[in-house]
Amino acid sequence: MSATDFLDRRADVADHGPATWGWRGRVRRWSGGLLSPAMGRAEAAHERDRAAVQRELSGPRTIAFVNPKGGAAKTTGVLAAGYTFGTVRGGGVVAWDNNETRGTLGIRGTRGHHRNTTRELLGDLGRFDDVAQSRIGDLGSYVRTQGDAHFDVLASDERADVTGTIRADDFAAVHGLLERFYRILLVDTGNNMRAENWLAAAAAADLLVVTSTVREDTGYSGLWMLDALQDAGHPDLKHKTVTVLSDPSPKVDAALARDLVDVYEQRTRAVYRVPYDPVLVSGSVVPYARLSQETRRAWLTACAGMAATL
Repeated sequence: MSATDFLDRRADVADHGPATWGWRGRVRRWSGGLLSPAMGRAEAAHERDRAAVQRELSGPRTIAFVNPKGGAAKTTGVLAAGYTFGTVRGGGVVAWDNNETRGTLGIRGTRGHHRNTTRELLGDLGRFDDVAQSRIGDLGSYVRTQGDAHFDVLASDERADVTGTIRADDFAAVHGLLERFYRILLVDTGNNMRAENWLAAAAAADLLVVTSTVREDTGYSGLWMLDALQDAGHPDLKHKTVTVLSDPSPKVDAALARDLVDVYEQRTRAVYRVPYDPVLVSGSVVPYARLSQETRRAWLTACAGMAATL
């Protein structure tokens, strides 16, 4: 056994430390550390999920959030995943609104001090031709930092006087640039799966995340999309796809939820349930600090599954 093998083996057997949750954590605090119960199953699972999200990647990875129906929680899903990957990994994450015209990611994310979007970045790509001279800081005029959430947002068109759409070659140019500076790219894909940039995102993605709410129409739309991608010959579709199923209200149809979980488990690698969170329903800027503990834990589990697939 080499010295490196020894360190790797020690890392594999290291525990996550004493409990901090529940009665176990209280016992440790009340005893001043004289009694240190081990973590319970829930806390240990939480730490394993954090370790999965923090795992090393051999290169940049692209995750595309897809469902051709509006209201399927794509945008909130991208922002929640950005918050999770950004805070747990410590940065290196960008959320990109790859809408062919106008999307809402820039509206739901924290506003920046500029109004530049993908359109302006496309017009200034020449600034980044010199790989040796261009820096991630130069992207600060185009992306919007999300503060303590530790990720950036690249918005889509916001000007009413702009015509034209984002094409496949536009997607490829911006995607190639973002891969130079970020480890994880989260792509909000819009609703037109026949658009060039939508198809380009699906082809470039290392992982597809089908987002749906517990509604029959959004669930059907996601399945219809998977049928279309399968008919189009996308390779290994089930292995490279996971599903995030969100509750759109405090109470949902339990039978419908079971049906959706069952059918998406047949069609995708895994299904992750996300609870209803009232702070997401206003349609305004997502208040990351006010996301419920249940929402944060659900998205941590979902992102851990995504990271394992990557």
